[in-house]
Amino acid sequence: MLNIVLVEPEIPNNTGNIGRLCVGTESRLHLIHPFGFVINDKNLKRSGLDYWGHLDVTEYQNSEEWIAKVSDKSRVFLMSSHAEKSIYEADFQDGDWLVFGKESVGLSEEFLNLFENHLTIPMSNLIRSFNIANSVAFVIGEAKRQISLKI
Repeated sequence: MLNIVLVEPEIPNNTGNIGRLCVGTESRLHLIHPFGFVINDKNLKRSGLDYWGHLDVTEYQNSEEWIAKVSDKSRVFLMSSHAEKSIYEADFQDGDWLVFGKESVGLSEEFLNLFENHLTIPMSNLIRSFNIANSVAFVIGEAKRQISLKI
């Protein structure tokens, strides 16, 4: 099972869509406060549809609380549009932590400095980034593909 981590998510619709994606891919969702919305936001529930009740989700009050739960820091992968290594160069394994930052600014430099594995999703230079829900879908898809080849 993959662990999807959203650091300080700002948009409820994105979080709802990612929650639904986690249910569909049997992944766990980890949400690090502060949020740009309240967890019972109607937009979050609408985006997550009736799947939200099936979601394996954990909330953390801050990044330190989440980091304390990670037993193997080498299996944490931070997504950044500034990373040099592509998600297609990573060697994903079951149980990995795939970490995504705020919709508006991504992961802070301070947060990026906490872990070594930084990855990017290749994209046209005509855009700065993908929508976070699309980014999560790209990375889960690649990770699940790799994991299925190892079985």
